[in-house]
Amino acid sequence: MIDSILITYGTRPFAQRVGRLLSSRYEVAYASSEPFPDILLKQRYNRIPTGANPTFAHEILKLCLDSGYQMVLPLGKMEWRPLNEARVLLEEYGIVVLLPYDLEDRFILENPSGSVHVLKSGKDLLTDEQLCDSHFSGVGMLSDSGEEPVWCVIE
Repeated sequence: MIDSILITYGTRPFAQRVGRLLSSRYEVAYASSEPFPDILLKQRYNRIPTGANPTFAHEILKLCLDSGYQMVLPLGKMEWRPLNEARVLLEEYGIVVLLPYDLEDRFILENPSGSVHVLKSGKDLLTDEQLCDSHFSGVGMLSDSGEEPVWCVIE
C-alpha cells in the first residue's frame, strides 16, 4: 500500500510543486483554509480551519484519521506552532508531522524557486538519502555550505 501525505496551503503554487515532486512515490492530498471551488473536493482537496483556530490541530488529526493520511506537511507559518504542540498526539495515531523539531533556530526561505527536498528526520522522502541531521523534517534546500538545511515555506 502506498503511503499518503497531506500538504497544507494546497491551492498555492509552491504546494502544487511539492505535491508533483512527491506524487511519483506517495499518494498526495491537499488541504487549505483559503477559499477554493467545491469541484476540487472531489480531487483530493480538503477544507481545514486556519492555523489560528484553536481546533486546528484536532481538525488535522480527524482529517488524517478519516482519510488515512500518514504524514502532514504544513507549509504555512500559522500552522507550525499548533502542529508542533500536537506532534506527540498525532504520532500516537501513526501520523508524522513534517516539521523541524527546533522551529525557532531555522533559516527560512519563502516560496523558493530552486530545487527542494522533502525530508523526514533528515532523510529525503524520494531517494532515502540522509541529507542532514535527524532533527529536520519538512521541505528544505541545503545551504551553500551543504551542511544546514534551509526550511522552505509558503508564508
